[in-house]
Amino acid sequence: MTGAWRTLHVRCGDDIRDKLAAAGIGGDYLSFADPAWLGPPPASNAWISGRAALIAERTGLPRQKIRVDLGDAYWRLARAPTDYGRIVLWFEHDLYDQAALVRVLAGFALRKKLPRVESICINRFRGIKKFIGLGQLSAAQLASLWTRRKRVGRQQLALGAGAWAALRASTPEPLEALCKSDLRALPFLKAALRRQLQELPWTKDGLSLTERNALMALAKGPRSAGEIFADAQTKRDPLPFMGDLFFWSVLRDLIEAPHSPIAVSAGTRRAAWHKRVLRLTPSGKALLAGKLDWQATGPLERWVGGIAVGHGAPVWRWNPRTARVARERD
Repeated sequence: MTGAWRTLHVRCGDDIRDKLAAAGIGGDYLSFADPAWLGPPPASNAWISGRAALIAERTGLPRQKIRVDLGDAYWRLARAPTDYGRIVLWFEHDLYDQAALVRVLAGFALRKKLPRVESICINRFRGIKKFIGLGQLSAAQLASLWTRRKRVGRQQLALGAGAWAALRASTPEPLEALCKSDLRALPFLKAALRRQLQELPWTKDGLSLTERNALMALAKGPRSAGEIFADAQTKRDPLPFMGDLFFWSVLRDLIEAPHSPIAVSAGTRRAAWHKRVLRLTPSGKALLAGKLDWQATGPLERWVGGIAVGHGAPVWRWNPRTARVARERD
């Protein structure tokens, strides 16, 4: 079959691959699972190996397999405009998907010629009370979305390129400036980028939104890490985006920090991470009571996209009252 008639479906994971086939929606499938919101971004000449090392460190998955899979995904994505006559992008509204979407669009924006590029991007589905992602849908439900796909043009490509640059920036100003601009061409991007900014330390306690949600899930007593994940992501987060392994890396950083707000119950330290029972320490209780600022305790360094947090980096704070980011004065 020639490229003029071939279709490629692009999605940030494998969750709908078999369902598309079951729905009778033909074409090849590409799982582009690079978590583009995750930083820091490595240098361009070490992109694949750097991303693989970062993802492996955060998830505990085998680095070599990640590198092979990422390399294959980026290669197929680069070849797609030549090999296919139509490319369909399947993404939802959350930060994980929107970051992956703009990463894909940024690559396509560099091409002078493209085949027909279409997108299916939703934030709700009739009959599903809390829509989290396309993976919730059945084959028949996915098939019903096929007629709702929209053409991707140069406006969306340019916006994707700008958003990708902002996600990699070393300060939050580009993200904030983008959020103030007209983003209607990618209707779910603004909320996703604001969710990224909410991973910066907050003015009230120095915690990110994910960190605070994790501590709040422990407010009533010890719970397993799996229970904390379910509570923090599905109940407390207004725009959940983080998978279980990435969430565990957040808990791990809190546990290993010099003044850890959570501790692992001794009898579960060798259990699988989701079975480990956690509890608040005095520091954790002080944080929830508003009596301690997390950044003042010297937490482990982390990154929000290209923005460094901790270890002498400029301190940027998310202010929930103004919904703005401000830099603390030295």
